[in-house]
Amino acid sequence: MAPRPRELTPDRSARHLFGSEMRRHRELAGMSLESLAGVLRYAKSSLARYETADAMIPPDLPGRLDAAFGTDGLFEKLYGLAKYEIHPDRYRRLMELEARARIIDEYAGHVVPGLFQTEDYARALFRVTNPRATAEQIEEKVAARLSRQALLTADSGPDLSVILDESVIRRTVGGPAVMRQQLARLHDLVDTPTTTIQLLPFAHGGHALLGGGMLQLMTMGDKSSVVYEEGLTSGTLVEDEEIVRTRRRDYDLMRAYALSPRDTAAHIRSAMEALPS
Repeated sequence: MAPRPRELTPDRSARHLFGSEMRRHRELAGMSLESLAGVLRYAKSSLARYETADAMIPPDLPGRLDAAFGTDGLFEKLYGLAKYEIHPDRYRRLMELEARARIIDEYAGHVVPGLFQTEDYARALFRVTNPRATAEQIEEKVAARLSRQALLTADSGPDLSVILDESVIRRTVGGPAVMRQQLARLHDLVDTPTTTIQLLPFAHGGHALLGGGMLQLMTMGDKSSVVYEEGLTSGTLVEDEEIVRTRRRDYDLMRAYALSPRDTAAHIRSAMEALPS
């Protein structure tokens, strides 16, 4: 006798509603998890976890479900709500602001910014910063990180300018192969219609944000600005005009001292070539 399917609770959260609708449409179509896995080219075990909200929904799954069930964007809409629930409370407001921002200026002092991370780089980073996490917890965090990157391809997405401390491209995360792939991604994003990357070289020495991990300055459509500062274990949103003005000045000074995108690309290529085979 087949085990009874786990009871779903669609009223609990958008992610649970997504799973409930996934099961409902699968059963309406007369499909087993195994047959749906074949159509979507997903592992049956993974689909089972998405139906029961035990794992974060990967960004490409909603579109595949809409295509399989002919649901005209239903799962894309549900995913638009569910993806906010995978982040701790302190990140939800950040994601909302990122989605509204017209311009994002970012400084990264130690690691590649989340919006630019490759899947393998993000996975390696989560592993090393939380060695007690289970594989499922790591994969959920990776999916959450990748979901934010929809901003880069959105028609109404922001213009994104990033200043990287040179340590970001020189410190190997995840091994040479992972780092080479990550550097290649950065190289591709150095100078595009919506992204600019500049490197602040070691030779510059000290600067106002040297002790920080990450700074984001988000400019909205009404020209108002919000600052997000992140350290090792905490993140802070700041809307105080005086602090925002100070951080804007700090950022603009760093941009003045940073390398051009062309020279930045050359440094990234150099870092790639320095990695062992």
